[in-house]
Order: sequence, then C-alpha cells, then structure tokens
Amino acid sequence: MEYAPIKTTAAWEAREVGDRWLRILAAEEQDALAAMLDVVKASGKPMLALTRHDVPLGAFAPVIRELRDQLEDGIGFMTLRGVPSDRFSVEDNRLLFWALATHLGVARPQGKASQLMSDVRADGGTYRAVGGRGYNTNAELDYHADGTDWVGLYCLQVARSGGLSRLASTAAIHNEILKREPALLNRLYQPFPYNRQNEEAADEAPWYWAPVFSLAEGQFASRYIRNHVRSGQTRDDVPRLEPEGHRALDIIQDLAETDRFRFDMVLERGDMQWVNNHVLIHSRTQFEDHDDPKLKRHLLRLWLSVPNARPLCEGLRDAYKAVETNTVRGGFQGLRITAEIVAYQARAAQALGMRDTPYRVPAEG
Repeated sequence: MEYAPIKTTAAWEAREVGDRWLRILAAEEQDALAAMLDVVKASGKPMLALTRHDVPLGAFAPVIRELRDQLEDGIGFMTLRGVPSDRFSVEDNRLLFWALATHLGVARPQGKASQLMSDVRADGGTYRAVGGRGYNTNAELDYHADGTDWVGLYCLQVARSGGLSRLASTAAIHNEILKREPALLNRLYQPFPYNRQNEEAADEAPWYWAPVFSLAEGQFASRYIRNHVRSGQTRDDVPRLEPEGHRALDIIQDLAETDRFRFDMVLERGDMQWVNNHVLIHSRTQFEDHDDPKLKRHLLRLWLSVPNARPLCEGLRDAYKAVETNTVRGGFQGLRITAEIVAYQARAAQALGMRDTPYRVPAEG
C-alpha cells in the first residue's frame, strides 16, 4: 500500500515549535485555581464523586479552551507554567490536579492496581524487567506513548539533576520514514505484539496486537511503546518479531533522538504538562535524586480519555477497548476495578457528553 505524508500542525520539527508549548499563567488565573480548590474542598466531595459541574473555573476557563485547541488541533502538547503549587499541601495539589482534569476528560486506570492517578517518583522499580514500567524508576526511558488519548504530568518536586522531559512528533517522524524507507513505513502500519507487562485484567490476554501507525477516517494516530514490544519477546507464547519489525521500531527511536526531531524541556515546580499520545511520543533522561525524602523528584500523572478525540482504527480496539470518537477508552485496566471506579466513570462520561464503556467489577475471592 502507498502512504502519503501526514499533513497536520502536529507534524513539527523541534526548530518549529517556538514558544507555542508554554502557557505562563497570569496572576488572576493562578488565583482562579486557588478559588476553584477552595470551592471543591468546601463541597466535601471525595475526588471520585466530582464532575466538572462541581468545579468552577472562573478566569481559568479560557486556559482550558487553549489547552484543548493546542492538543487536538495544534502541536499536540502544552505546559502550563505557574500553577501555585507552593500554596498547597501535596494532597491539596492532588485534588487540584484532579478537579481541573474533570473539565478535560475521564481518568483511566494506569496499571495492576487500577490506580487513576500515579505518583511518578523513583520507588525502586526496574524499567527493563518483564513487568517493568518507567514511572517508578529514575532510569532514562525509551521514547513511547502512554495508553490513552492524553497524559498529564503535574510537577511538585524536581530532581537534584537530570530528568529532562523530551518530546517528538510521530507525525513528523512518519513523514521522514516515508522519504527514507517506505518499506519500513509499511511495516509500521502492520500489527506488532505488545506485552501487557503482567498488568492484565483477569479476562484479558497477557499480550495483544496493535499497529504503530494507523489511519481512521483520514486521521493519523500512533501507538509506540517499545519497551512493551521488547518485553513481549521474552514470552514463549508471543510470536518472534522479524528483523524488519525490529528495524522499523529502531528507526522511530533513532529519529526521535536527533536534534532535528527532539524537543527538550525542563519541568519546573508548578508546571503542568499535557500531551496528546496519538501524535507525540515522549521520553525522560535519567535523574539523580536529593537525599532528603521531602525533596525527591515527585510528579502526579493522569491518563485521560477526552471528548471528541480522533477516531482510531479497528486494529487498535484490543489496546483501547473502544475506537470510536467521544467514547471512554484506553488505560491499563489492572486487577482492582471497584464499583466506585465504575460509578465515577459513568458520572464523568455523562458530565462530558461521552459514551461510557463500563468495566465489569471483578468477583471477590
């Protein structure tokens, strides 16, 4: 099959990004976030009971609109700088992050514990292990996308050194591969075997097929999680990846690491970074932490299914559980889905005008 270049604002090279990635909050916008948090706390509602109707944005509403526009129709990412995190405790920052996200999408589970918000810090994980994930290590990470429409990171503490955030456009990389090695591009549109990293639900297979590049209704999407393909090759029941498949995965990583395609940024305290996983891949350099536990690098992470995100191809259904637009999809279901999570998802989907895809609560015992 012959493929054409992807024409989208998200097909950028690093020199073209300029200052579009950064939105510095004005004083009145910072105050609006603090006022929002006060209202949410006064309501007494737990996080999972909140919907966007409980969260008044006030002067912050235009920022939310800018964020949506940039992630879906712009360069695919934006960092909000100046969130007044120093005014709040860790738990209040957690609540603020969650409350703000109620206006953006439905939070999706991120692993075996079915957690809807992850603490990103070095907690002794091993990235290259069969069940390894990057968020609980200090390791340098391969370029990858997370398993939902958007990923958000909220920086509460920075490392003593390192931990640089890196992004690259898969749409731009797609176009470069088309010029250089169209045979490898064709391979990337075919399925690859992805390991579920020992985090599959009881009714899920331990691995699945998914293409790296795909088109649906003329819109481009990518799913590149190299570490999950690599770890799958250690399983006896996963088909061996042929040399062309390895080369196709290599060329994405190799291009993403070049100055031409790699966009680096330093996340500061109070930064909130949002990324569209369908058009970008991201990485992080290795970091060295502080000795004081209170100063160790700490970010909060949300995976969101968002309203009116692009449709996905049928080949991604096993990965996302739904491929239709305006439908709750994505995430790693894990083993601890509860009735509370199911009820939260239904409320959040209804408040955002999305179709729900209900989980089945596992039987106890």
